[in-house]
Amino acid sequence: MSLTNKVVIITGASSGIGAAAAKMFSKEGARVVMVGRNETKLSAVAKQCSSPLVVRADIAKDDDARRVISETIKKFGQIDVLINNAGITVENGGFLGDDMMQAYDAIMNINLRAAVHMTTLAAPHLIKTKGNIINVSSIAAVTPPFGPGLTSYYISKAALNHFTVCAAAELGSHGIRVNTLSPGPVKTDFFDNAKSEINVETLRPFTVLNRVSEPEEMAEVMLYLASDRAAGVTGSNYVNDNGMTIKK
Repeated sequence: MSLTNKVVIITGASSGIGAAAAKMFSKEGARVVMVGRNETKLSAVAKQCSSPLVVRADIAKDDDARRVISETIKKFGQIDVLINNAGITVENGGFLGDDMMQAYDAIMNINLRAAVHMTTLAAPHLIKTKGNIINVSSIAAVTPPFGPGLTSYYISKAALNHFTVCAAAELGSHGIRVNTLSPGPVKTDFFDNAKSEINVETLRPFTVLNRVSEPEEMAEVMLYLASDRAAGVTGSNYVNDNGMTIKK
């Protein structure tokens, strides 16, 4: 599963799944481009990688997204893998609150629009390398929300799943594979960043296996999807959720 000298862009690389992916891809010999908004966290993760390119950027901003691509090409001359991992949720009052649309716009801009834009920017370069794209979604795409105020996040992930299928269908003739990874509960700071009352450990009983995943488990799936071992895999959704979606 050699990824030696492959250039891999990872958004949301400052913590959680993105950080685990950055370290694991680096260990496998890839030239990693770490993208995130928190410079302190990015630097801490970068110290555990081998000569990564660190780009502090908010990919919801079009100029920042373009800068990620241009800096990558300037340093490495190519792009082999794009991992659209950056994602947020924003607690809000839901349909009966007064902040639904504000939260919706913020979530969709990062979780969906930024992924579409990054894909559009990277595609011409991925054609040259016959590269691939991994979109990090969630089982939230196919399950109802746990409570009010989460609807926008769930919508964004459902849309991301279908975007994967559409992109895979369009880009396949150019040799680009596009796949989705859908985690269930993972031990990250996602809920803390969202200032949510939900704690990842509270989700354990909702899984068949009565466990929550480590970020490295998701990174392992990414390694497979990014490698030539998955040469025939495109338009697929790899669910890694400890059986949460089948729990009765």
